[in-house]
Amino acid sequence: MKSDPLTLNVFVYGTLKPEEANFAYYCGRKVKEQIPAYTWGHLYALPIGYPAMTEGKNKVRGILLTFIDPNILNSLDRLEGYQPQRDSSLNEYYRQLVDIYSLDNQILGKAYAYFMTVNRVKHYQGTIMTSGWWTGIDC
Repeated sequence: MKSDPLTLNVFVYGTLKPEEANFAYYCGRKVKEQIPAYTWGHLYALPIGYPAMTEGKNKVRGILLTFIDPNILNSLDRLEGYQPQRDSSLNEYYRQLVDIYSLDNQILGKAYAYFMTVNRVKHYQGTIMTSGWWTGIDC
């Protein structure tokens, strides 16, 4: 995966994955490339119908999406309840650059991913998903 200043890489593990609830509206025709991948963290199913990832040392599997337009980040931030200028305790998720790996353990580069704090996951009564994979049918 080559980095291009006119594209944006985002690792998705929940409702933004292809075939999940938010993919068509938010991603759809805006995606240039989709690669099955993983990053490190802990994945939780939330009873409110979507997952959360916290920082951690387990494999969280998802899809690396390369977007044609880097401005897509604005609409993804709105969906994820993230405003960089707002106090972090008021955000649903926070966004950070992380290393992304192919399923055969090759580094693919950096991508943005959305994380939730452990305290917020506890507030939502999240359940750890040891499989590292979430689908909408898990709700």
